[in-house]
Amino acid sequence: VIACGIIGGGFGALFSLLALKATRRIRRWNTGQPLRRVLLVAAICGLGVAAIGIASGGLTFGTGYAQARGAVEGTPLPWFFFAEKFLAGLLSMVSGIPGGIFAPSLSVGAGIGSSLGLVFGASTGAAALLGMAGYFAGVVQAPMTAFVIILEMTGNHDNVIALMLASMLGYGTARMISREPLYHALSRVFIAEAIRRRRAEAAPEPGPA
Repeated sequence: VIACGIIGGGFGALFSLLALKATRRIRRWNTGQPLRRVLLVAAICGLGVAAIGIASGGLTFGTGYAQARGAVEGTPLPWFFFAEKFLAGLLSMVSGIPGGIFAPSLSVGAGIGSSLGLVFGASTGAAALLGMAGYFAGVVQAPMTAFVIILEMTGNHDNVIALMLASMLGYGTARMISREPLYHALSRVFIAEAIRRRRAEAAPEPGPA
């Protein structure tokens, strides 16, 4: 529980921190030639995701739902799967193409838990659930959301206390690494863009000279 919470939360916070920093820098860089540079970033990130997918034998393609489900059901994932899925998810988000955070985060968390379960000789299924709770709580910094979602997904109430502890540890670890929750930061960016567009539309047109 402690390992999955702390390590999962640390990786979750790292994902959030790297995604926000990269997104902000790319937005500033895109200001001069937006269309050309947006396409260039998307192409580079897409090639990176494809290369990771080929190197992993196709495991990192898609949302990772099948891999997470297998881990929860007791099938161990390759120990390096979580790192590959982490990088693929980061590149997907940085590319600017909507691909979702929820399902990939659960698969990364399941990979972390599966690897830790192998290290500690624990149940792969239980460790995968704890890893999902710790990582997702670290990404979104919402421990109750992470705990409730995973509990509802599995329908298994045997590990309630362990899932709560892993979520809280993931949240606490993430707060020490990154003070800014991912969804809050992204919402501020969207709100700022909407305000700028409204001001630009409301600006009076220059009159005839």
